[in-house]
Amino acid sequence: MAKFVKVAARADIPVGGKKLVEIDGVAVAVFNVNGSFYAIEDVCTHDGGNLVEGDLLGHEIECPRHGARFDVRSGAATKMPAFAPLPTYAVKVEQDNVLVETLD
Repeated sequence: MAKFVKVAARADIPVGGKKLVEIDGVAVAVFNVNGSFYAIEDVCTHDGGNLVEGDLLGHEIECPRHGARFDVRSGAATKMPAFAPLPTYAVKVEQDNVLVETLD
């Protein structure tokens, strides 16, 4: 059975917002896209850049280093130079808390 950990209050990540958290020693970026929350590993598969520092464009996060893009819903690389997908993590909202699935 999956275990979840609280990473933020819903108000901490407004629509169009993002937040960097650490879960089990892994940097995870949490996004609010039109009221739905998504979580991906915060490391660009092209060169290891931090994605949470980039622009959130709809359902895509753009790496600030070389412009690669990833779909925050699936982790899929959607724009070169990246081509490998990112790990994604289940997110749920309980009351006003945003929870992300733990990695163990």
